[in-house]
Amino acid sequence: MPHVEVPLRWSDMDVQGHVNNARIADYLQEARVQLFAESGLLEHGVVVVRQQMQFRRPIEYSETPVQVEMGVTRLGGAQVEIGYVLTQFDQVVAEARTLLAAFDFDEQRPARLSPSMRRHLEPHLVDWEPFTPLTAPPLDGRGTRTLHPTRWTDLDRYAHVNNVMAFEYLQQARIEVSPKWDPTLARTGTGESLHLWLVVRQDIDYIAQIEHSLQPLVVHTAPVALGRTSITSAAEIMAPDGALLARGRTVVVCADLKGRPTELPNRSRLEGFLVKP
Repeated sequence: MPHVEVPLRWSDMDVQGHVNNARIADYLQEARVQLFAESGLLEHGVVVVRQQMQFRRPIEYSETPVQVEMGVTRLGGAQVEIGYVLTQFDQVVAEARTLLAAFDFDEQRPARLSPSMRRHLEPHLVDWEPFTPLTAPPLDGRGTRTLHPTRWTDLDRYAHVNNVMAFEYLQQARIEVSPKWDPTLARTGTGESLHLWLVVRQDIDYIAQIEHSLQPLVVHTAPVALGRTSITSAAEIMAPDGALLARGRTVVVCADLKGRPTELPNRSRLEGFLVKP
């Protein structure tokens, strides 16, 4: 299996003192770019269709790079799925899957993988178990609404907003809306929270390319399931004109300030915001 080392940056850290979950999506991108480097896929064009990420333990800042093992978990006529196992200090910190599709940006349509691309990818095929799907009902305008401006620096070499930024938009939305559901859900570091909120799973489906705009994106976010210690939320990213761009599902676990899972506070209040099918 291909092995890539991804160096950490101090700016990858968040207020909870570990690497922010959205940065891990960036590590996946850095790793697969090296896998695709001689395939011709990057030059031809490729878009992310879906991301699935499971977070096993926090990544600590270190001068030692994160180790990323990769394999091709699915290879179709136009799509390829990459699997990843991330380790730090010989412990698994995250696992992930990324489904990608070849894309003709001149014609703005999907394209098939060329024979040379397939020859490059086939030696890396692995038989890894697929992730259990993380499902949620469509929000269809339900949930708490927030606005999110795009930045010029959000764009990538294909001149659309990079796929990693969707994780940041959804994270910003959760941080803004959670205290509206319950003041005790305030983010750590504000002086108002008695808990840590640990992301353990996050999936995003990319429906359409996100373009830079002077008008903000609209994100609707809502809790869709409550566990004893966890909240599953759904979110939809909308273009300024109302077009659906991406759907996300996130599972966060409530923990005490020492990182131990604890029961959800004010569960009855949260139930009032639940969106169901």
